[in-house]
Amino acid sequence: MAGLAVAALLSGCAGSGATGPGAADPGVAGPGEAAPSSSAASASPAGAFPLAVSSCGVDATLEEPPERIVTIKSSATEMVLALGAGDRLVGTAFADGDVPAELAPAAADVPVLAEKNPAQEAVLELEPDLVYAGWESNLSADGAGERQTYQDLGVATYVSPSACKGAEHRPERLTFDLVLEEITEVGRMLGEDEAAAELVAAQRAELDAVVPSGAGLTALWYSSGEDVPYVGAGIGAPQMIMDAVGLENVAAGVQDTWTSLGWEAVAEANPDVVVLVDAAWNTAEHKKEALERNPVTATLPAVQEERYLVVPFPATEAGMRNVPAVTDLAAQLAELEVAR
Repeated sequence: MAGLAVAALLSGCAGSGATGPGAADPGVAGPGEAAPSSSAASASPAGAFPLAVSSCGVDATLEEPPERIVTIKSSATEMVLALGAGDRLVGTAFADGDVPAELAPAAADVPVLAEKNPAQEAVLELEPDLVYAGWESNLSADGAGERQTYQDLGVATYVSPSACKGAEHRPERLTFDLVLEEITEVGRMLGEDEAAAELVAAQRAELDAVVPSGAGLTALWYSSGEDVPYVGAGIGAPQMIMDAVGLENVAAGVQDTWTSLGWEAVAEANPDVVVLVDAAWNTAEHKKEALERNPVTATLPAVQEERYLVVPFPATEAGMRNVPAVTDLAAQLAELEVAR
């Protein structure tokens, strides 16, 4: 197990109980001007260790690149795979869906600890030197155990900075700069600086190549729920992605990552298009059927004319899949505009 020097005590920003798929767990910030990052790497040059890192107010020092990594949530697992460190994954948990096809070979033999949050005992049995989580609540008493406990046992923990829930650590809004900063920082932690730089450069180029729609279309980001829909609000990954595509979010005024929005409010907003989140537990097709049988939404032009865009659930949380989601949704939107 890699040595760990604790740089600071837990600052009290551990999350509350674990939430289910699609829940508004991370208090992420959304698009627009850059917000201060809640994570900070040491001033050491790239590739230098020891390396001090901080996420959500919890500081630690990695004495060397971790060799035994446990990830919780798809965003964390896919980040490690994308940076070429999949052979150091000794366990994963809480997958939100299949990994991208290009990462599937590297993920094929990685052990799966649990469908949701693993027990802390199961994690510790693997003797990890890093536990990397996508949600702050993944590392809590109701999740895979408190971060302080891991610290006391010499195990480093890291939470996606966009997922910090404490007001003093949470970015005001999610931006692509913050997403790419996480790629850079995780690359430094893993000793994969070059791979991280290449991924960041590729994603910046891909994002720059996207031409947002200028049609002024409004959109509803429909994640889950039938009695009351659960939708993308104004400061998280859905807002960031819609901005990049050129869609006006009908729930942009809600200062949260996700929110409940009554069907009557949806009907009043009368969105031009509906973005459907496709998850194994709540498919895009199921959401189409829900919209078509709901008397409040069945008469909406977007529903009657099937003006739908589809995005996979793992791409809806801050991570390396956000930029590809922009490219894909922009292409879908262009086809939809031609069809109209």
